[in-house]
Formats: sequence, C-alpha cells, structure tokens
Amino acid sequence: MTETGLQIINAELDRQFPDAAATFAAQTAPAAHAAEQIRATGRLHLLGIGGSHWVNRLAEPYYRQAGVDATAHVISEYMRAPLPGPAVKLLTSQSGASGEILRYLDGGADGGPDGPLIGLTLHADSPLGRRVPALAGHGPAERSYAATRSVSITIAQHAAILNALGHPLPGLAEALHDPAPLPDTAAATALLAGARNAVFCARGPLQGLADSLALTFMELARVPALGLEAGMFRHGPFEMVTDTTATLFLRAPGTEGDNLGALVGDLAQAGYRPIVLDASGEPPLPGALTLPVPQATGLAAALRLLPLAQRIVVDAAERIAPDMGRPIRSTKVTSGEAA
Repeated sequence: MTETGLQIINAELDRQFPDAAATFAAQTAPAAHAAEQIRATGRLHLLGIGGSHWVNRLAEPYYRQAGVDATAHVISEYMRAPLPGPAVKLLTSQSGASGEILRYLDGGADGGPDGPLIGLTLHADSPLGRRVPALAGHGPAERSYAATRSVSITIAQHAAILNALGHPLPGLAEALHDPAPLPDTAAATALLAGARNAVFCARGPLQGLADSLALTFMELARVPALGLEAGMFRHGPFEMVTDTTATLFLRAPGTEGDNLGALVGDLAQAGYRPIVLDASGEPPLPGALTLPVPQATGLAAALRLLPLAQRIVVDAAERIAPDMGRPIRSTKVTSGEAA
C-alpha cells in the first residue's frame, strides 16, 4: 500500500528530535573545526536556498551574539553579487546536492584566499559532504517533500558550532532530549485550514523559523503565505489582512516577543483571531488563540515552538490539499542553477 504524504511526514516528525539530539552529540570534532575557522576569519557567510536558507537566517543572530560578523544569503543571488573580502562560507544543503550549491562549488569556490568552506548536510556521502569539511546529520535521507526533520537537525548542527564557539545555549539540551507534549492544536488547525492566505510573524531569530513555516505551508497547502518580521508586517502588509487571512505569531521572552502584543491587539480589535505559539512564559495576549509551550529563549525556544507549529501547518495543509505532500511541479532535490 502506497504511503500518503501525511504518513511520510509524520514518520519524519516522530524521529526528528532523537536524530537532532544525536546530531548535536556526534558533531563535536567537525563543529570544533568549523569554530576554529570562524574565529580565525571573524566573518561568516551562511549560504543556502529554500528551507536551508531560513534555518541559516534563524541561526545568524546567534553567531553575531558570539562576536562573529555573520550574514545569511540566498546562495543563487550571492553567486551573482558576492560580498568582498575573506569570510568562512557555511554551505547549507539538507540533501547535499542542491543545484545552487553544486554550481557554486563547480564555479571555482575552493576555500582559498576568499575564506574556508564548511558544509552542513544530512548526508556525509553527498556531493557537498564529499567536497568540503562538513557536519553531517544523523539518520537516513529525509523522505518528505517539505523540510521537516531536516529543520531540527540543521538547528542542532548550528548549535554544535555555536557551542564550540563558546556561545551559551540555555535550555537547548532539555529541548532536544525532552520535547514537551503538544497542547490541543484543533482550533489553530481549523483557523489555518480555513484561510486563503496566511502571515507567519515573529521577532529576531524566531523570524527565520516563521519564514520556514510559511515556506512549508505554501509547499504543502499551495496557499499564499508570507513570513514577515513584526515591524515589516506593521509597515504596509497589515492592510492585506481580511477574514480569509490566518495570522500566526511566534512569541518568546524579551526581545523575541517585543511589541507582538500591539499587533495581536489590533488584529483582535478588528475582529480577527490571531494564533500565538508562546514560549514566553507570560500571560496570554488578549484576543489571541494562545498555545503555550515550556518557557524558553534562543535556539531552545525555536526547538520548543517548532513541533507545535509543524503539527498545525501539516494538519491544516492536509485538509486543504487532498494529495498533500505530493509535489505537482517540483522535486525534493532541485537542480536549480545547475540545470
């Protein structure tokens, strides 16, 4: 019997945290090598495309907090307008075979005077894993079309490098090894499934996670979705919200939840019901459908919020697209710039 898209995704989600924890534990040596290269250069360009780019975007602020001049770039555009000067190039490709990554490597990138190359991939024997020193994820190839398990594994790889850089990762071990039971997602799933478009919104590092979720929803449900920083949502796109728009916010303590209350309050006052996935440990925002997870900050907050958001997005997409998880005109690994 042929597996459904939902069954394939659920199998990936079921093993994502054991595989992410094993990845973090097993990458001490390659993470130390990466950290040594990053310290020596002082600059880091995080290069990826698709879901890989958004996980890089999530990790980018933490490298800055560790004292590194770090910027995340879509690799197809970086190839056309690279930043001058030496920097470590951290090439992220969950498959290790993305067309853009291969073209970049084939185009003469060799880790010479422009800076060392480091890979993040799920597969040590992939083209990326074979051609540059790489951190490899634990477990088999990801089978789901949309990035699911690979998101948590790539977060764990970045965490291993940040740990080697000496950056504190409060609550990370607990988030990896003891994911909390999910709250009831039925109401949030119904709101998202009933929408004709959606906005996924966050602050700071969590914006990379919001962007990743928007991409997953578009891929699976085939519904237009935007990932918007809270400030960017306020400056214009706020006008797009109607009664067919779902809005989903990611909230954590401090600056990772800064000023979300005003946005949520304005939406509620206009008659809408925003969804807030909340790791802040603070009281729920009035007018919102709030789903709490254990209080966490930093990468631990992303890992606490990720499975809850994935469950809502996947279940809503399954209601919208009967063949959810079966791409119509795309493939799991795209040839992209190498076509």
